[in-house]
Amino acid sequence: QVQLVESGGGSVQAGGSLRLSCAGYGYTFITYCMGWFRQAPGKEREGVATIDSIGRTGYADSVKGRFIISQDNAKNTLYLQMNSLKPEDTAMYYCAARAGYCPGDFRYWGQGTQVTVSS
Repeated sequence: QVQLVESGGGSVQAGGSLRLSCAGYGYTFITYCMGWFRQAPGKEREGVATIDSIGRTGYADSVKGRFIISQDNAKNTLYLQMNSLKPEDTAMYYCAARAGYCPGDFRYWGQGTQVTVSS
């Protein structure tokens, strides 16, 4: 059974940084796509960043130059380094995974970790 567990959320002031982690269990995809998504209250879920099994990355325009997605295959862990945080980055952040390269629909989701950025 595939399980994704996020951690690293918290409260930070604008301009600060946080690093989110997503530990993956129970899967051994040869090719895969993993991503970070976020959802703020009253808003639709939006994609933040993706990375696939050959290291190709993609970012939403709103986070380009501020966020960095990376992975540690030995630890089956996905990361999201978030710098220069803004109040509009406040949201619940989710990691997701799918077999096969990006793009595509994600089948597996974590439970989310809250990020709150104060001005």
